[in-house]
Amino acid sequence: MEAEGLDWLLVPLHQLVSWGAAGAMVFGGVVPYIPQYRDIRRTQNAEGFSTYVCLVLLVANILRILFWFGRHFESPLLWQSVIMIMTMLLMLKLCTEVRTANELNLKRRVFAAADNKDEEVKAPPRRSYLDFDPHHFWHWSSFGDYVQCVLAFTGVAGYVTYLSIDSALFVETLGFLAVLTEAMLGLPQLYRNQRLRSTEGMSIKMVLMWTSGDTFKTAYFLLNGAPLQFSVCGLLQVLVDLAILGQAYAFARHPPKPAPHTAHPASAKAL
Repeated sequence: MEAEGLDWLLVPLHQLVSWGAAGAMVFGGVVPYIPQYRDIRRTQNAEGFSTYVCLVLLVANILRILFWFGRHFESPLLWQSVIMIMTMLLMLKLCTEVRTANELNLKRRVFAAADNKDEEVKAPPRRSYLDFDPHHFWHWSSFGDYVQCVLAFTGVAGYVTYLSIDSALFVETLGFLAVLTEAMLGLPQLYRNQRLRSTEGMSIKMVLMWTSGDTFKTAYFLLNGAPLQFSVCGLLQVLVDLAILGQAYAFARHPPKPAPHTAHPASAKAL
């Protein structure tokens, strides 16, 4: 009787916890990018954030959605992918606008320093997705170019999936590629930090939220019996997050020596 009397409390409580966990899965992945987005807007400097993070997450979540058509998994994970794609597009839009504006401002400063008053200030050369220049891949001048690239990738991947959806091997491979790509999320940021020997401009809050979110996500996968690919992805992401935090600690203790100062205006670094 006592156990039955507690059922009226435990059942709704269990349902509430399940809803909370599902909500955390859907929206928790985008929370780490809020402080980074605000920092970029405040400083008008996107140099500290690698836009290849956006590329990795866009590819991973598009593949994950296609994987769902071949092997249905929990709805919160599907909606998480939709929300993440929208968030990455917003991040790309902001970074592109800031980078383009800073390139134009640099041109103006160079012309002013050189006292070329008769010379017209020209906009930086436009880099377009349709130029198919590998040197400028994912460094285009317009947000529309990124959208075209994402749509083209989605169309090609969707068509291949449509043709091969009946192949269990293809579906499992697609799922593996989706989670493996997502597991590589932090690698662009890790590489950028190592190349510059600095984490300046990178939001530590973002990385801490990455770590806590990926830990929660991995536990969610394991407890809810998600496909094995998802659990492997989560574990790899946690390891990469910890490596980035290690970089932040190491570079803060041993900052790189400042480069020699030069007065030449053309040496200013454009974004």
